[in-house]
Amino acid sequence: MTTITFTPMPSDQATSYRLGEADAYGLAPERRMTSGTGYPCRHCLSDIGDGKPYLTLAYRPFPALQPYAETGPIFMHAEECPRYAGESVPPILESSPDYILRGYGHDDRIVYGTGAVTLRENVEARAAELLARPDIAYVHVRSARNNCYQCRIDRA
Repeated sequence: MTTITFTPMPSDQATSYRLGEADAYGLAPERRMTSGTGYPCRHCLSDIGDGKPYLTLAYRPFPALQPYAETGPIFMHAEECPRYAGESVPPILESSPDYILRGYGHDDRIVYGTGAVTLRENVEARAAELLARPDIAYVHVRSARNNCYQCRIDRA
């Protein structure tokens, strides 16, 4: 079975956004305060606590613009946080009953037929199944409700 790892946003990119660098739409990240729960940080892959500062920004988790390079809103801690470095399912993937998993090729394009709503308890097995295929370079995990990018899954 293919061993997988959950990959968050790169730390240098998170630092740049915290310093006010423009997001994927050329805008400065918006700084706000949380009220309650439901703010998953894409750098530490944990939820941002209640009453804590966070950033909202447009994120494009692809190396270059191209037709399949989806862009969307994400949250992240406004203050420095440790980058997630685990191989188990990260905390932000435990708040929903299901997620969309989708495979991408080495050209950063969607591999058709790989996208599927996947139950939370099947995320690791589905990702390993996809990454066992030589035509799939990585997998994206997205919200099954809003299609928001959560994290990337790679071969370990």
